[in-house]
Amino acid sequence: MRVTDPRGRFLGQALHSPRSEIRLRLLERTDRVVDDAWWRARIAEAAARRQAIDADAFRVIYGEGDGLPSLIVDRYGRYLVAQLLSAGLETMRDMIIAALGAVLEPAGVLLRNDAAVRRREGLDEQVTLAWGEVPERIEVREGAIRYYAAPWTGQKTGAFLDQRTARLAAGRVAVPGGRALDCFSYHGSFALHLARHAASVTALDVSAEALARGADNAALNGFTNIAWTEADAFEALRAFERARERFDTIVLDPPAFAKSRATVPQALRGYREINLRAMRILAPGGSLVTASCSHHVRRPEFLGMLAEAAADSGRRLVLRELLGQGEDHPEILTIPETGYLKGAVLGLLP
Repeated sequence: MRVTDPRGRFLGQALHSPRSEIRLRLLERTDRVVDDAWWRARIAEAAARRQAIDADAFRVIYGEGDGLPSLIVDRYGRYLVAQLLSAGLETMRDMIIAALGAVLEPAGVLLRNDAAVRRREGLDEQVTLAWGEVPERIEVREGAIRYYAAPWTGQKTGAFLDQRTARLAAGRVAVPGGRALDCFSYHGSFALHLARHAASVTALDVSAEALARGADNAALNGFTNIAWTEADAFEALRAFERARERFDTIVLDPPAFAKSRATVPQALRGYREINLRAMRILAPGGSLVTASCSHHVRRPEFLGMLAEAAADSGRRLVLRELLGQGEDHPEILTIPETGYLKGAVLGLLP
C-alpha cells in the first residue's frame, strides 16, 4: 500500500492490516515495486547477515529487525518454518514462499501460523505445509551440540532459537569437572552445553514430556551425566538452600514472568527470588548465567534486580558478561519491540 503524508508527499510502501491496532507496517521507503525480485533480494540480504553463525538452526528473518515486518523465518537444517503475522503480509503469501524456495533452497517450508497475534489481524490460526516436506522431528546442530527440534508441535517454531548465544556462553563458563544446575530446562538446551564440561548436571523442569525430550537429546550427544528432574524451580532452589547444596555453574532461563507492563513489579519479585536463591547456592569461583525473555522488563530493571538480589545474598558477585540477542535476532535501537532478551553472567568471588 502506498503511503503519503497529509500534503500528499510520498513516504513509502506499507503492509495494511485493516482490523489490527497496527494499521500500517513500513515495508519499502522507495517507490520500487515490491515483487518477486524484491522479496528474493531482501531474503538474500538477511541470509547473508547470518553466514558466520556456527549452527544449522537459527532465525533467517526476524521481522522488523530485518526490515520485513511481521515475517518470521527459521531454518532447521534443510527445512524452513515460517510465520506470517499480519493481514498485509498474508496477501503476499505465495510470493514469499516462492522467494524463500528460490533463495534458501529448502527441502520444505512449514507455516506455523498458529500464533495468537493472528487473531488480532482477523486471520485464522493453522499449521500447514506450504511446500515440499517437513518431518515431525529434525536433528540440528548448535556449536558442538546436537538436538532434536519439533517444527510441527514444539514451542515457537520448534525450538527456542533465540537463546543460542546464552547457551554457548554457559558452555564457555561451565566449571570443568564441577557440578551444574539448569533451571527451567525445557528440553535441555542449556544442560547439553553444560554437560560437555561439568561432571554432573541437574536439569529441572515441571514438564515430564519436556524432560523426556531432553533425555533424547542427551542420548543423541552421548551424555550420561545429566539427571532429568521433574520439579518446580522455585521450590527446588529453596530446598537446595536448606540442604546447603552447592553448584559450580547455575543457569536460570525462566519463561516470561511479565505479560504486560502492569505485571512488571510482580515479575521482578519472581526474578529476584530465583536469582537470590541461586546466588546463595553458588559455589565460590562459580558462575551464574541468568536471563529474562520478558519484553516489558527492561535491561536497567533487570540489572537493578540482580544488584538487589546480590546485596541480599550477602555474597560478592561480579558482572562478567552482559548477554543479549544474537545476530539472527537483530535489535533495532529505534524499535524497542525488537529487543526482549537480556541476561548476564555473574561470578562469585572466593
